[in-house]
Amino acid sequence: MKSTLPFLLHASCLCWLAGATLSKTDARKAQTVEAQSSPAELSVLDRGLVVADVQWKDIVKEEKRYCANVKKTFEGPVLGYITPWNPHGYDIAKQFGPKLSSVSPVWLQLRRRAPGTFDVTGLHDNDAGWVKAVRKSNKKVRMVPRVLFDGWSYQDYVSVFGSEDEIEELSGELVDVAKTEGFNGFTLELWSQLGGNKRKELVHLVKHICETLKAKKLDCVLVIPPAVTSTGQPGMFGREEFEELAPVVDGFSLMTYDYSSGPRSGPSSPLPWVKDCVLQLAPNTQWRQKILLGVNLYGLDFSSHGTEPVLGGRYIEILREHRPKILWDEYSAEHYCSYKRSSAVKHVVYYPSLKSIHMRISLAAELGTGISLWEMGQGLDYFYDLL
Repeated sequence: MKSTLPFLLHASCLCWLAGATLSKTDARKAQTVEAQSSPAELSVLDRGLVVADVQWKDIVKEEKRYCANVKKTFEGPVLGYITPWNPHGYDIAKQFGPKLSSVSPVWLQLRRRAPGTFDVTGLHDNDAGWVKAVRKSNKKVRMVPRVLFDGWSYQDYVSVFGSEDEIEELSGELVDVAKTEGFNGFTLELWSQLGGNKRKELVHLVKHICETLKAKKLDCVLVIPPAVTSTGQPGMFGREEFEELAPVVDGFSLMTYDYSSGPRSGPSSPLPWVKDCVLQLAPNTQWRQKILLGVNLYGLDFSSHGTEPVLGGRYIEILREHRPKILWDEYSAEHYCSYKRSSAVKHVVYYPSLKSIHMRISLAAELGTGISLWEMGQGLDYFYDLL
């Protein structure tokens, strides 16, 4: 897909032009790439775009083109997160609703106001019109907002762990909110709050909440940290906890990303590490289908000035401005590129690609897990062809 220069020239100028060279400004204009936005008849796979040797121009040109026939091809469950601060995700959830099993808007917080008194906040973000539109695109989709246990002190947890009455009140509050707001359940985020401590108590709490929700035909998804850290050490959630909770939890949203989050550049989710995280939890296949293998749709920009998250729009800007050579990391199965700003500081960017996402979806299919997407407002539109 090489660009060509428009040679609409007067014949008398041809000899002079033969020895001329392009200025940097002219060269940039010559490589201007028009983004295509009309839906495609074929998927990215059929269009031959899922490759290791990808060019920046192809990404810029094709990233908004997805197959007009929106049909789910991945057989496992797919959970997609939506955040209010990346509103494009709202449109993506409507457009690709048929590919989603459940949607988790990041809206809610559970607060402990006093002993035995709990309050769910953030309900002002509940957009009933949007929920209706998503359900119109897929009548079977489950709406399971994330609930963050927010503002809890260590003593709050200890008090609740020691009181069956408080656990009952907490679970009842979630059921009441689900019924009032029309939710199909919740995605619980609390496990990492205690830094790996009080695991038995957390198991008991989560069990009780999930059993209460399931009794009312509501779903219970649990966010869990990686089973193996980036240094190879056991994580805060392991096989023992997984096997205890698997009978009552509907899905485990496994955070298999943020592998390289420090000052040194590196991949977000090396494929061998992702596989290891799944197998450490479920070496046998009995409950493995409940794991939702985490796929990040954001990237990271590393430099000596620090590390910044990169969303789809910013990534396209980088490609347009710097036209970098995109390299393939065979071990981690991720693409990366580098560029320099006017300050001459080198930046290294790891951002998902069709190839990297396709390999993670293929791994999920091979292992028999589902997928969780963090999050749908951060990626490029044509990523969803792969689901």
